[in-house]
Amino acid sequence: MVGIDRPAQISTRLRRAMPTVQMELTHRSPWELLVATILSAQCTDQRVNQVTPRLFSRYPTPHAMAKATSTELETLIRSTGFYKNKAKNLIGCAQVVTTQFKGRVPDTMEELTVIPGVGRKTANVLLGTAFGKPGLVVDTHVKRVANRLALTHASDPEQIERDLQALYPKTQWTDVSQRLLLHGRYVCLARKPRCLVCQIYDDCEWEGKVST
Repeated sequence: MVGIDRPAQISTRLRRAMPTVQMELTHRSPWELLVATILSAQCTDQRVNQVTPRLFSRYPTPHAMAKATSTELETLIRSTGFYKNKAKNLIGCAQVVTTQFKGRVPDTMEELTVIPGVGRKTANVLLGTAFGKPGLVVDTHVKRVANRLALTHASDPEQIERDLQALYPKTQWTDVSQRLLLHGRYVCLARKPRCLVCQIYDDCEWEGKVST
């Protein structure tokens, strides 16, 4: 059972540990963030950041990428993994943004999720980071940390999103999910969590946590 003040305490302690949070995918526009986020599936942000400069130099706009061939794109993004599917999604994404949205990345959940390769997670990344709207991102890190903290007991990302939305004010959704994500990426690791340096150790109800 989540205590009434516990979620707020977790958020406060994470905010003290990470006063500012920054998107680690390098981008200069909503379009570049959309492409980078699609590429980041099953891939590190660092690897994506190595790939995107050349990619955006070759295809700087949705219109340009819409005309790319799968073979051309696959060559440029191969190192991000699952490159065939990603290339297909990127071309489809670029075509929809170009034709349906006149080259502008839309800024609503409903519009974003009709774009190939864009689910709720990617849409929330765009909403929160590119457009300054509340967006609660649930990736593998947020899923793991939220469950270990007993903020949710769900495995379905959409249910986790709803559970966290119920615990935090809408104005905090973007920052809370970003801090949970970074905490999972650098502290609450999947295989060897760094419990001894965890800033929210006392708030954690996970039975597998390392004793201090």
